[in-house]
Amino acid sequence: MSFRQCVSVLLLALMAGQAWAQGTPLVFAVNEGVTYRVNPGATVERFRELSEDLGKLLKRPVKIQPVTDYKELAAGLAEQRYDIAYVHPAHHSIRAMSKSGYHLIALTKGFTEYRDSFMVRSDSPLKTLADLKGHKIGAPDEDSITSVIMRATLRDALGAQPLETSYVKLQEAVPFMVEHGLVTAGVTASRAVVKDWQDKGGKVLATSKPVPIKHMIASAKVTDAQRAQLTAYFVGLEQSAEGKKRLEALNVTGFVEFDEAALVGIGKWLGL
Repeated sequence: MSFRQCVSVLLLALMAGQAWAQGTPLVFAVNEGVTYRVNPGATVERFRELSEDLGKLLKRPVKIQPVTDYKELAAGLAEQRYDIAYVHPAHHSIRAMSKSGYHLIALTKGFTEYRDSFMVRSDSPLKTLADLKGHKIGAPDEDSITSVIMRATLRDALGAQPLETSYVKLQEAVPFMVEHGLVTAGVTASRAVVKDWQDKGGKVLATSKPVPIKHMIASAKVTDAQRAQLTAYFVGLEQSAEGKKRLEALNVTGFVEFDEAALVGIGKWLGL
């Protein structure tokens, strides 16, 4: 091969590399839970302007990919198919950070102290979580963060012996089971569900330890410098009018920095 041919090959390779860097979209996975009603099409639209901002920031197109199924989410994180991920269920993002090379970008304001409430009927004689021993409990989807927190909390209260649990898809379905005697207690982390339950005279037997949820994370393919840019972008959104519009579309008030090691420690308590 002549010198001129070598130069041509090198130039073509360089141009191909630049085209890949500029043209291949970064995949931004969004999971907003499985125990709330979510419209994937609406998710893409809500995140559209934010994805355009990130494309300009990182100099790569950013593709929003709603992921509503937890098994698909877990597989995608394990295989690092997502460059950036906004993950509601804390156990999946913590597992991705501890085992799959992901790193924390930011937490979502207003969701840093997500707690389970253990609901019982107004006529229930139970006083503590320990009194639930031998009873049946109702909870949302078995792989939801609400149910993961529930199991960790009951392990603290009752030891290794698990309670018989009846799982339903949505948080809002749990009170029905308690009200009609299908279970002795029900678990939810929805403030709206708890408020409605208490407004109707129901009682809350106990609440769990707080767990931060809704994590923004990045794969190992995102460089440290890019991750720092992302953290600055998300944490700074509430400082401008345009940023506040992005937050309004996401239905959150802002993002905050947090210690990744502390999250991994919470994961140990959750039994991950």
